[in-house]
Amino acid sequence: MRYAHLKIGTRLTLAFSVLLLITAALAGMGVWRLEALKSANQAIATVEMQRSLLSQRWASYIEINWVRTSALMRSSDPAYLAALRKDMAGATDSVNQILKQLDAMPHDAETPALMAEVARQRKLYSDLRSDLQRRQAQGDDITSALDNDLRQRADNYLQAVRRVTDDAAQNLAKVQTAAGESATASQVALTAGAALALVLGLLLATLTTRSITRPVQRAAEVAEAIRNGNLTSQIDVTGSDETAQMLRGLAQMQENLRSIVAHVRQGSEAVATASAQIASGNSDLSGRTEEQASALEQTAASMEQLGSTVRQNADNARQANQLALNASSVAVQGGDVVAQVVGTMKGINDSSRQIADIIGVIDGIAFQTNILALNAAVEAARAGEQGRGFAVVASEVRSLAQRSAEAAKQIKALITASVERVEQGTQQADLAGETMTEVVGAIRRVTDIMGEISAASSEQSTGVAQVGEAITQMDQATQQNAALVEESAAAADSLQRQAQDLVAAVAVFRLAPGQGLRDTAPPAAVARTTARPAVSAAAPRPQAAPRAAAPAAAAARLPAHAPKPSASNDWESF
Repeated sequence: MRYAHLKIGTRLTLAFSVLLLITAALAGMGVWRLEALKSANQAIATVEMQRSLLSQRWASYIEINWVRTSALMRSSDPAYLAALRKDMAGATDSVNQILKQLDAMPHDAETPALMAEVARQRKLYSDLRSDLQRRQAQGDDITSALDNDLRQRADNYLQAVRRVTDDAAQNLAKVQTAAGESATASQVALTAGAALALVLGLLLATLTTRSITRPVQRAAEVAEAIRNGNLTSQIDVTGSDETAQMLRGLAQMQENLRSIVAHVRQGSEAVATASAQIASGNSDLSGRTEEQASALEQTAASMEQLGSTVRQNADNARQANQLALNASSVAVQGGDVVAQVVGTMKGINDSSRQIADIIGVIDGIAFQTNILALNAAVEAARAGEQGRGFAVVASEVRSLAQRSAEAAKQIKALITASVERVEQGTQQADLAGETMTEVVGAIRRVTDIMGEISAASSEQSTGVAQVGEAITQMDQATQQNAALVEESAAAADSLQRQAQDLVAAVAVFRLAPGQGLRDTAPPAAVARTTARPAVSAAAPRPQAAPRAAAPAAAAARLPAHAPKPSASNDWESF
């Protein structure tokens, strides 16, 4: 497993564990080396010191016995000779005890040869001394042999023992030298271990720092790019620690934002297209309505001129009456459609209020996230130096929570404004329904008038042709208006579906203030600037057309109103 795949806590634990293990190993090795050196020095120094002391005592016994031997062979006092022999026997016993102690001690490879040489020189000395004592007892002169031969044997014997003493001193010096070398080796080993611990500590600290700071810095760059609206950043994620998981979350968030923005853009374009179609259809409908009003004006003038000839046009009057009845039926159907529109607007109003409630929930989540970020920052501050990186992350989370809260507040304000506009649209739809009811009543009254006109049509014989032509034009305009109304209804249905998709997309993404309304304004402005045919100033009856256009003008003015912020959506400063 790569180092970057480990969790941050695991990395820190591993780094400190390695350093602690190396430190413990160095301390243990130092204690072990010192203890071993101490034990070896104590053991060897004790043995060699005892061997040196024993060999020195042995040498002193040799010198004393030589003096006693010389006095023994030169004196004739029996008491003195007996005392000398007793002292010599005691010294010999002491030497034998020393020899046993030396043989029982641990020794190196050279000690047996030295001890063998001592034993040989001792035997030569003892044999010559015994021979001289025997010759002295026989009365021979042993002075020359005593001073020359026995003295030489004693010196050789003494030198052999002193070589044992020197060997012990040399071994003791070797022990001291070995102790110094061992101490030096221990110092070198401890120094090397400390250097290794320092290098490993620096390496682990560098790797750990880089593996934490670099992904965090990259996450900050990506967050800054997303904050600036740049969704084209390439996020390469390696590892599986907390920072890698954060980068993966940012990458997924950026991909979701791309999809949402693309969806919103497509929906906005579709809404703009549908709005343009509706505006164009309404413009054509307005023009034909004005043409119909002109035709009605001409018909009214003809009716005044042909009052005396109504009887001749009775059949045409009955046909006009039937057309009026049909127009009344169509108007009733239009009222039903307006009622359905009112119901739909109420449904949209309820959905907008539900969306506002959801935004309030998101607002509360952002508030809780901000509180959690504050708690995390406090805990990171308590952690000290080890929590500095986590404090930076907590600060970023707090900043994101505050921005999310601000965006939620703005979206809630937009939704509130949308609810108000929907309520206004509902009111205007109700007004349109009332207007359609009045139109139905007016058409019925026209039907009654047409009945009266049919009774007086005998006096309007000269205007039959003009009345027929005018009614034909009215019929054609009415049919065209019906077709335009169907197109307008289809475009309105498409606009409604696109608006629902757009609202669904906006519900999961926080947009900037005013975004999403700009695409609908230009088509409405184009529809309002469309040229319409002029109406004659002398026409007394086409006043119904401006009256019907009033709700449309009021609806067109709705996007110009600025949304009012809701007092319940104000955020406190943390």
